[in-house]
Amino acid sequence: MPEYFIGLMSGTSVDAIDAVLMDFAKSNTYIVTSYSQSISSQLRNDINSLIAARQQPKDFTQLDKQFAETSYKAVNKLLKQASVEASQVSAIGSHGQTVFHDPKGIPPVSIQIGNPKIIAKISKIPTVCNFRQADINAGGQGAPLACAYHAEVLQSSREERVVLNLGGIANITKLPKDNDETIIGFDTGPANTLMDAWIQKHLNKSFDQDGNWAQSGKVNITLLKQMLEDDYFTNLPPKSTGREHFNLEWLQHQLDNHRVKVLPEDIQATLLALTAHTIADSVDAWCPQSKKILLCGGGSENKYFVQQLEKILDGKALQCTSDYGVPTKWMEAMAFAWLAKLYMGNKPGNIPSVTGADKPVVLGEIYYPV
Repeated sequence: MPEYFIGLMSGTSVDAIDAVLMDFAKSNTYIVTSYSQSISSQLRNDINSLIAARQQPKDFTQLDKQFAETSYKAVNKLLKQASVEASQVSAIGSHGQTVFHDPKGIPPVSIQIGNPKIIAKISKIPTVCNFRQADINAGGQGAPLACAYHAEVLQSSREERVVLNLGGIANITKLPKDNDETIIGFDTGPANTLMDAWIQKHLNKSFDQDGNWAQSGKVNITLLKQMLEDDYFTNLPPKSTGREHFNLEWLQHQLDNHRVKVLPEDIQATLLALTAHTIADSVDAWCPQSKKILLCGGGSENKYFVQQLEKILDGKALQCTSDYGVPTKWMEAMAFAWLAKLYMGNKPGNIPSVTGADKPVVLGEIYYPV
């Protein structure tokens, strides 16, 4: 008897909603079908404008509705591809699109758009959402949440591993081989978000294919050292970040302080180096015994970046999670399908040692079709 769950995830690039239909009766990694639903340029621009305001949004009703309707398109496509009826699906786990994340604010909050009431109503499938707030209410960061899924599907008693997710933001999960040891995970800093924003501004491209533009430039060592002095990189975990901190204004501030003109391609090369060095510094500080780094997320397809990271992480083997049965592209969507499954079973989905929460808590809220 199948145990179908759908996972929906949209990251900081706001380019698409990754969707998976999973059958947990077979395994915690079994994907029946997957689909990437593009987000219209107008909706993307409107969402980016909301994020760029860097304050808790007051009225986002229309965007909430539009993103929910786009999410439903992804759900509908999955069901058609798999010839599965909505009534056969236990629940949708919808992360939504984060537009504001301030776990240390007063009150602490993380806001995602993609109205779950609408998704549940038009899909006719119970929809679990708002996964971050329960952890925040327990004193945690509400992020990163995929670390629990990393542990579920990739922890090994044979070796210590690090899972490195390269989305808009980079995060690591240290998976010790001894189950009694503490799992560590946190956002290391920017992965693709600054590079994507910079190439969008100068070349009108959404991302740097294979790091070709970065490869054409030279790293400005002085600028890199200045960027590395940002307080976020020296803050101790648990910690999480996003475009509220690392954005074009942050970059412009760095360039203004640098005061020496730098070619755009050299800035791109320096941003790539910033990502590589902050990841390597985090691995060296928190996972010094780990010999294997498992990559997932869109940044794992940036060949030049992976080459540069491998040079800095001398002696550590870089592989993709796909080599271990977890497709790199779909990892986070799979995680939210799994978190929805945990919610339906009334089981905790956070790791307090990762998020900083006081205790394990059940993550999410559920909305039923009406």
